[in-house]
Amino acid sequence: MKSTLSEIQQRFDNEVERFSNLETGQISTVDATLSLELLTQVAGACCPDAKQVLDLGCGAGNFSLKLLNLGLDFDVTLIDLSQPMLDKAKERIFNASEGKITTIQTDFLNMELPEETFDIVVTGAAMHHLRGDEEWETVFSKIYKSLKKGGCFWISDLIKHDHPIIDQLMWNRYSDYLEGVGGKAYQENVFAYIAKEDTPRSVMYQLDVLKKVGFSYVDVLHKNSNFSVFGGIK
Repeated sequence: MKSTLSEIQQRFDNEVERFSNLETGQISTVDATLSLELLTQVAGACCPDAKQVLDLGCGAGNFSLKLLNLGLDFDVTLIDLSQPMLDKAKERIFNASEGKITTIQTDFLNMELPEETFDIVVTGAAMHHLRGDEEWETVFSKIYKSLKKGGCFWISDLIKHDHPIIDQLMWNRYSDYLEGVGGKAYQENVFAYIAKEDTPRSVMYQLDVLKKVGFSYVDVLHKNSNFSVFGGIK
């Protein structure tokens, strides 16, 4: 039985500081800093004149801050399940930007997005909380409709692999990585909350959904073990 949204919210309410380091990113994520750099650099290159950014599952605001560091000047809409995360993200972005900051506490299924509004949509370590096919297609379709023509959507996330042998190999590699950075107890703790909370899908699955809902161009920017950066352009 997977965690409810309320249970997930409670955990993230208590982990704000873990999501607030631009230099390291999340230690539990393989290639966290590289993924952060690649995603934001590509988003900025695709939409250098971006004026409206949507940061989904924004956490403490790292992706928006990295975009601001590129010299972009934009208004940002922050969506997250956790109010403490939203508060921290708003505080950090306020100190780095003169743009308008809008915060919305909600989950992805219930969020209401204006159509053809955003130049860039980014999300990190959030989509893997979606469950069945209908949820994935619903959320990706909402994001597609919210983008202006030429706008882009980039994802950095935990993934799985469709082939069971490859999937097991990659989970073993991730297990070794976690033990290396935090020891056996840390590895077991991370795997425990993944098993309880998360339902990641493969990159190929998500690229197919992106194309199905209308994205004209999709690409993979990076992939290592159980983590990848990918997305599409409207």
